Amino acid sequence: MTRPNIIFIVADDLGYADLGCYGGRDAAFGPVSPVLDGLAANGLKLTQGYSNSPVCSPTRFAMITARYQYRLRGAAEEPIRSSSRGSTTLGLPTDHPTLPSLLKASGYQTALIGKWHLGYPPSFGPLRSGYDEFFGPMSGGVDYFTHCDSTGGHDLWLGEEDKKEEGYLTDILSKRAVDYVERMAVKQKQEEAPFFLSLHYTAPHWPWETRDDVEKAPTVKDNLFDLASGNIHVYRRMIHHMDEGIGWIMAALQKHGMADNTLVVFTSDNGGERFSDNWPLVGGKMDLTEGGIRVPWIAHWPAVIAKGGESKQLCMTMDWSATMLDAAGVKADAAYPLDGVSLMPVLKDAKHSFRRPLHWRMNHRGQEAMRDGDWKYLKVDGYEYLFNIPADERERANLGKKEPERLAAMRAEWAAWNATMPGIPEDATVSLGYSVRDMPQR
Repeated sequence: MTRPNIIFIVADDLGYADLGCYGGRDAAFGPVSPVLDGLAANGLKLTQGYSNSPVCSPTRFAMITARYQYRLRGAAEEPIRSSSRGSTTLGLPTDHPTLPSLLKASGYQTALIGKWHLGYPPSFGPLRSGYDEFFGPMSGGVDYFTHCDSTGGHDLWLGEEDKKEEGYLTDILSKRAVDYVERMAVKQKQEEAPFFLSLHYTAPHWPWETRDDVEKAPTVKDNLFDLASGNIHVYRRMIHHMDEGIGWIMAALQKHGMADNTLVVFTSDNGGERFSDNWPLVGGKMDLTEGGIRVPWIAHWPAVIAKGGESKQLCMTMDWSATMLDAAGVKADAAYPLDGVSLMPVLKDAKHSFRRPLHWRMNHRGQEAMRDGDWKYLKVDGYEYLFNIPADERERANLGKKEPERLAAMRAEWAAWNATMPGIPEDATVSLGYSVRDMPQR
């Protein structure tokens, strides 16, 4: 079999149960995510998949390097802010091997369509870290119609040039992705040239705008957090727009006979935010409780993955990156060994499983977490907890006093892992868009 094409689709702030295939309820207009639900039904759904962080840019450092984000200074920002334009330190170092740079060196065509959020040119940028092509925003969040970031600056790029474009950003990104697939289909008729497409949507991240809300854009340009607006109905429609676009891309793959040997992966950069559905989990973005880090994980690759598979394998974002390298037959740079672990055995057999301890930390609220098998160690605001996740996914029954030896062992194992990582820099920032002054706590 020839090497697969790879499409890595990443939603922004999508909750664990926002998709129908993860238990999400239908909206008033009908199913919210029929395309993604179909990909799960015809591929593999993982129910214990986690993001590397409960906030966007740190996860993206892990996603592109297949290594724990804590190894890089820029990832200590929670998250990187739009005001960091011009910084020479807050971004992905251009000499660091990446998923796209390793694939590119092995003969893949590479493109990022969508959100970057790993630092700004001239010190950083997608074209400097392995992508042949880039179209999208550089920052964390932009208005869907004006394409301006939280500072009011226009933030839509083609390569490293400012690109003015009319329309709803989710649809623009989807159409660009279809165009890319079409161009790659022509190229593959001429030569063996597999492609790697990162399609990183901003949906369903704030501001709360559907494709019918163009008149709203002027009212949110000075406060993209859109704190006095939004509801579950708008939010679900935003997800549906993204789902429709993914359907356009899958149709293009089918049209050109490319779907069978294209690995399509879908996930979210972190757990849900204000209007998301995380049931049965608690917490959300910025939290190391399950709702902040457990996210949908779907893999579709008919040539390899059997239909209707479901796996409880523990895994996190950087494992997808390691899996993609493995699927392409590409080795890591020996000087930058991967922390991610390939899931190829699970893709080939959904019943396959292996031990996979996962570790997290956050500057925000001094959070620490570790998941190992059924058990999770969690520390927030100086308080420690021990949970049996399969028995208590809502993390309400603290077993720390009942099993002090297990708590001590997991605490010690987390500390041993943490000792292998650089410390949190004193100047690292935590940026919260809203607080209890704006809405009640979860």
